[in-house]
Amino acid sequence: MTDAHKAWTIRDLLNVTSSYLKQKDIEAPRLSAEVLLAHLLGVSRVQLYLRFDQPLNEQELSAYRALIRRRLNREPTQYITGSQEFWSLDFEVGPAVLVPRPESELLVEKALLLHREGSVPRINQPRILDLCTGCGALAVALATEIPDALVWASDISEEALAVARRNAVRHHVASRTEFLTGDLFGPVLQRKLSFDFIVSNPPYIRADAFDGLAPEVRMYEPRQALDGGKQGMFYIERIIREAPECLRAGGWVLVEMDSDQTVRALELIEKTGRYEEWKRMKDYSRRYRMVMTRKKGRESELKH
Repeated sequence: MTDAHKAWTIRDLLNVTSSYLKQKDIEAPRLSAEVLLAHLLGVSRVQLYLRFDQPLNEQELSAYRALIRRRLNREPTQYITGSQEFWSLDFEVGPAVLVPRPESELLVEKALLLHREGSVPRINQPRILDLCTGCGALAVALATEIPDALVWASDISEEALAVARRNAVRHHVASRTEFLTGDLFGPVLQRKLSFDFIVSNPPYIRADAFDGLAPEVRMYEPRQALDGGKQGMFYIERIIREAPECLRAGGWVLVEMDSDQTVRALELIEKTGRYEEWKRMKDYSRRYRMVMTRKKGRESELKH
């Protein structure tokens, strides 16, 4: 990647590395090169540009080569740096959790809108459950935005919950967040808890589509957090069926899923007979990404 006898500046190193990553079919090669170098040097990407003519010593070059080798092995940049931004907050991530995606911010956005409109049973101190929390992105973002909220975050993976706990501490919401270990609603039902919101980004990748995922996802992200069974609907169906047992009347469920799954999800919601409103929402790519529904108990406001 580099000539060991050359004095490399930040500018030269980024240009050569970006080109090399592009030749190796690494997605967003310039961004990867910049993020990894900024991480190594402990500066922001903007600061890299302010230091374009700064030469790097051999120790820094050697460490950077090691990071690039990891990226060439298709390890996600976020796992190499140990962080990912979500909802303008920095989250610790690693192989125990999925890397939070921008499209999941739609769940936070819509939950906040419902709260601000007063469309939840408890306006003061609402109770929120983040089901399949992973790194805790949804739970922490909502706890940050609604300072009086009480939040529960559940996951079947103890390793994932350890990451989520650290993220709650990092963003000063740990005192209002309780972590539960178990399969979907199991630990919630044991404690006889009820909520105003249930938000979830569950596993929803079809099992037969898993081998076609990008190497970064297929090789490094936890399959348990991705594989949604034969049609990708196994967990989505369970959430729709079981959520009313843990919702207050008028409470909301917001679930992320693939665009192709949204129609089936709406059919299941109507079939249960326990919801009074339902709607699917598009993400910023104009693809249907989320289904939201409300437990019976208040006058409908959304069109079916």
